[in-house]
Amino acid sequence: MTDTRPWHVAALTLADAGCDVVVGLPSDEPGLMDAARSVPGLRVLGVRDQRAGACAAIGHAAVSGRPAVLAVTSGPSFANALTGLLEASSLGAPVVVVTTRVPVLGIGRGGFQYTDQAAMAGPLTKWNVLVEDPRQLTWALRRAVHLAVNGGPGVVLVEIADEVLRGPTPEHRPAPPVRRLRCAADTEEVRRAARLLAAARRPVVVAGGGCKPAGAGPAVRRLAELLGAPVFTTAAGRGVLDEEHPLACGLVGLYTTPPADGLLADADAVLAIGSRLEETARMGWDALAETTLVHVDIDPAAFYTALEPEVALLGDAAVVAGQLAAELQADPPAATEAGAARLAEVAAVREEMRTRHLAPAVPDAPDAPDAPEGRDGRELTAPEALRLLQEAVGRDATLVQENGLHDMWGYHHPVVSVDARARVITPGEQTMVGFGLPAAVGAALADRSRRTVLVCGDGALEMGLAALPTAVEEGLGLTVLVLDNGGYGWPRFVRAEEGAPDTLTRFTAPAHTEAAVRALGGRTARCTSAEDLANALDDAAKTHAEGRVTVLTVPVRDTDVPVGVRRVFAAAPPAGAAA
Repeated sequence: MTDTRPWHVAALTLADAGCDVVVGLPSDEPGLMDAARSVPGLRVLGVRDQRAGACAAIGHAAVSGRPAVLAVTSGPSFANALTGLLEASSLGAPVVVVTTRVPVLGIGRGGFQYTDQAAMAGPLTKWNVLVEDPRQLTWALRRAVHLAVNGGPGVVLVEIADEVLRGPTPEHRPAPPVRRLRCAADTEEVRRAARLLAAARRPVVVAGGGCKPAGAGPAVRRLAELLGAPVFTTAAGRGVLDEEHPLACGLVGLYTTPPADGLLADADAVLAIGSRLEETARMGWDALAETTLVHVDIDPAAFYTALEPEVALLGDAAVVAGQLAAELQADPPAATEAGAARLAEVAAVREEMRTRHLAPAVPDAPDAPDAPEGRDGRELTAPEALRLLQEAVGRDATLVQENGLHDMWGYHHPVVSVDARARVITPGEQTMVGFGLPAAVGAALADRSRRTVLVCGDGALEMGLAALPTAVEEGLGLTVLVLDNGGYGWPRFVRAEEGAPDTLTRFTAPAHTEAAVRALGGRTARCTSAEDLANALDDAAKTHAEGRVTVLTVPVRDTDVPVGVRRVFAAAPPAGAAA
């Protein structure tokens, strides 16, 4: 007999709408996770921590391209998920949060685990709704999925009152998946934007994370080729364009690799597609404020947030890029003499980037004054470790990153280079520490056939360690490269710039992460030379095939600071930096 309880109807509705995973912890009574186990097409991912669950939902959505469901309950369960949901909101990740509300008689009267969830999550959500009647249930869930994926993707919240779950069973009617809607920009505004871009002598294209759900990579590439413009991406937009394409110049802002920063400084027109141009994207790019900006986004709220555009084009990233290309194709700027000069300039910059940043690094002397006492293996630098990792896993792997100090080297092209088949998952502007491991778990679950690798610091790995048992239970092969500086590198760096004490940023207790990995059947290796790491990466490939976790630790020194960080801090006082 078919289960028709309210939770089962909710699970069926979410599956119909296009969701394929429910992440969470089991509730006291059977709930959405239990119901989802019996619904074809839905997978259930049990986690040990709701914060990790929200990050796993982000990782899964990024790889699968489908909205993820986070199942929580009122009280501490909901509150604990908020840090991960803060990151999901920052990233524009399509996450549908389904939670319960205590019985109405307990509200305002000391009801057990009652909390005003809508008020707590209000700043993070696109929409929240309280389902108080069984007839609202399927409507609320389908509308939640629609809003999670349409417009600027994001977090939505559905609260289901206890009375609905104990009342009559709502009706379930099979329905088609919720579709992602596409729209074109105003034709006249597109023409105006095309004229501005065609008249520019030094145009630049910036592709953001909004290009990914739109599948805008081919359209952005075609448009850039017509313009003869270098293409930069934000961290979230990485992978929109193959970074070995002749026009690809790596990341923008904090993560720009010299000498590509010169292309940004000299730009006379910027075409930003699918990015809100958050602070990290603008760091070290002071000239942007005075540059002609053409801004394309599916969400009108993206415009006039950081900068006022000369032209704002509201529409789907792929569709609008196609519209602009159609306006330029008859007389492409790249085919002019000025266009040829621009292409030559970009080629020269790319070649110099490779010469500077792919040459063997020269480590600091072992007795450098700021070297951590008692640390060995100074021969291997963070950039070298990252290059070896990429050689081992390829350019099309799923790459998950944190945003600590040393692992920020991984944001720098050509130290790491990804192609258009890669999936790149990064924290958003909130840069939550501990994001990486649970996001990697969600990503690996979404596509077991792909190699999933995480680059993080030792502090971030410790903070995300609650996700490790889930990876083991699911048999997920993960490779984790830990750049270990014995503490929290970013605040240590900022404090050093300010001449402040850094004692609190250094760990004194022995690390327990490697013991935890081994206890759960994973492999660990501490690598202090290129040979050590190359051999360990060979072993990691076998461990991945067995569905087990490998953690490779490379000791790094405080002086191994990413070039983008050095560039930005040289231009601005440390007090202006984001922590």
